[in-house]
Amino acid sequence: MDAAAILEAIWTAANSPLAIAALAAVLVWALNKLYAAKPAWQAFEGTIIAAVKWAEKEIPDDTPNKALNRLNAALNYVVKVYEEARGKPADAKVQAELREGIQIVHAELEASGNLPSPRLRQAGLDKPVPTEACPERVEGAEPCSG
Repeated sequence: MDAAAILEAIWTAANSPLAIAALAAVLVWALNKLYAAKPAWQAFEGTIIAAVKWAEKEIPDDTPNKALNRLNAALNYVVKVYEEARGKPADAKVQAELREGIQIVHAELEASGNLPSPRLRQAGLDKPVPTEACPERVEGAEPCSG
């Protein structure tokens, strides 16, 4: 057998339906692995939203390093929930992903207007107020559904 015959046999085998199906299976498996890899924080997005809103309310605006204190408070809360849910401590990589998620969610909440601005808090205008459509609304209550 010479080199040409060997190359022809390899080419024939590579173009067989079995080889093409195997190549497609490997490609589908690789794409699933690529798209399935989500950051750890996405599974805890609801917890992160609650932690961010809680930290915004609990840590006053006149606190030194308020942003860092709020981030740490939210991170501690989310890490606690993560460890309770997973049953194991969060390693440094997971904590970094959760911290990144907190920052992303905070930016999204701020951009959408779901976090009151410091000026509104100082003026006392960040609390729900009664309206004609919802006269039974009280401070801190959920919006009316009617």
